[in-house]
Amino acid sequence: MFSSLEWAIAARYLRARREGFISVIAWLSLIGIALGVATLIIVMSVMNGFRAELVGRILGVSGHVIVRSQNGPVSDYAALAARISGIPGVVSAVPVIDGQGMALAGDRAAGALVRGIRSEDLQANELIAKGVVAGALSAFTGDTVVLGNRLAVTLGVRTGDTVTLVAPETTSTPFGQIPRMKAYKVAALFDVGMYEYDSGMLFVPLEAAQTFFRLPNQVSSIEVKVLEPEAPDAQRRAIQANIPGLQVYDWRDTNTQFFNALEVERNVMFLILTLIIVVAALNVISGLIMLVKDKRGDIAILRTMGASRGMILRVFLIAGASVGVIGTIVGTALGIGFADNIETIRGWIEHLTGSHLFAPEIYFLSQLPAKIDRGEVTLVVGMALFVSFAATIYPSWRAARTDPVEVLRSE
Repeated sequence: MFSSLEWAIAARYLRARREGFISVIAWLSLIGIALGVATLIIVMSVMNGFRAELVGRILGVSGHVIVRSQNGPVSDYAALAARISGIPGVVSAVPVIDGQGMALAGDRAAGALVRGIRSEDLQANELIAKGVVAGALSAFTGDTVVLGNRLAVTLGVRTGDTVTLVAPETTSTPFGQIPRMKAYKVAALFDVGMYEYDSGMLFVPLEAAQTFFRLPNQVSSIEVKVLEPEAPDAQRRAIQANIPGLQVYDWRDTNTQFFNALEVERNVMFLILTLIIVVAALNVISGLIMLVKDKRGDIAILRTMGASRGMILRVFLIAGASVGVIGTIVGTALGIGFADNIETIRGWIEHLTGSHLFAPEIYFLSQLPAKIDRGEVTLVVGMALFVSFAATIYPSWRAARTDPVEVLRSE
């Protein structure tokens, strides 16, 4: 499609030293496109990684589908969990008790989400089991607790120490209303990398939780895990059809606003960062127009020597598109390399600056995640190439329309 002569002329125009200002514009355009592509890939990868990590942490601790009674606590939960477990696509059905409480240790106190769960179910939870940093889940029996590592630091306790739980309800006595309190031994500490759980969640054996919250032979809900967490609709409908009279919803319902906000932010960031590439493409247009004006004499001579308008058009298309292609390649390599090593780079920056760039209490996660999506990278590369090629069309057309007679007459 393009001859070697056209490539040679375009390359000569791009690297000619006499047109220093035009060369500077070409370099700025290349750098702008490269930075735009790299930034877009990095930001999209971080947004994807952030969402994937949050979903993984949320679904690792909580269930994919939540089953509750229409009228308060769930009774006969063992039989109900067994029926739900028999539904195709269901991995497990775990009865739990959720409640709020105050954890006390010495003169320290902290609010906590208290979750009652059977010992075998907690040990089967991969996220918690892999996140144990002290103690053992096998000791999670009787009057014991398993709590987040950051919560333990707040309370100043370690495994083997005692934590006192205070229920939000009080007990009536002849001396008035007094808070209900119960002491538990710390069996293990966990760290799942999500600040909300590590700093505010506490597990209690199911029987102990039933006693503490006064729910004899009852649970708050049954948490169901399915084979495909991102698409639990089939299991949700099956539960509603086979066991009527229950309130059934999934993790998307409880986190709708949060994940919708993430999606909106992701789309807005994509649009804003795309403007960087568009601005760089405008620099390509201005640089090419200046190059065409400067090379009017060369164009006239080439035309008188037999060069066609199509050849002139292709010469300047090559000159302009080369900037976009090289910038896109450099930006893609830079963006993928940065995203692949973003946690290491974050550590270097924090070490050099002495500041904390990714506070877990603000961003929920303790590490900066990044997940490179090949489809999105392809979309970014395609968009950058399209904008770069589109930016060369008008200046190249102007060059091809140059009248050699008028140019030679004026010069």
